[in-house]
Amino acid sequence: MRYRLDVVAASVSEVVTHAGGWLVDRVMAGWDVTVLISGTEDLRPLLILGVEVQDLEVALEMWAERPHPQTVAVSANLFTSDARVREGVMNALDHGMTEVTLWGEDWPDRLDATVGSFEHPLSAAARAFKAQALAAAGVVDATAIGQAETFLCGVTAVPSVAADLVPAS
Repeated sequence: MRYRLDVVAASVSEVVTHAGGWLVDRVMAGWDVTVLISGTEDLRPLLILGVEVQDLEVALEMWAERPHPQTVAVSANLFTSDARVREGVMNALDHGMTEVTLWGEDWPDRLDATVGSFEHPLSAAARAFKAQALAAAGVVDATAIGQAETFLCGVTAVPSVAADLVPAS
């Protein structure tokens, strides 16, 4: 069985900037990573990261029929602005079987004590692929890649399947 990570985002550059390295590390660890996104942006930066891409609107319409992933990662801005996304995140947190991860500048106040901040240290490969994806996305300072990415993560009722995923370098 392969682990699944669904990423829900408003823009390609947001995914690459805030979670690009983490996604590369998950792909390299054998996860099936799918970015759900709307619009007609250039998807090449996401392909550089090694992720699949699907239309967000179609995925939201078929959410009940989709196999449930082990982890859902969501833009904090999209969580705040889209009631459908917010409802899905809150349901996942309530049921406790799917790890919920958020990223972004403005984390929502309405999340409870079961959600905490964590840093994912990036592997050397994650930093290299993120740099290329940032350049392809036209992010101005693509060379300013840190050693880690910071997220807000919801606690699940079962231990995280990613607890043993530590980058080699």
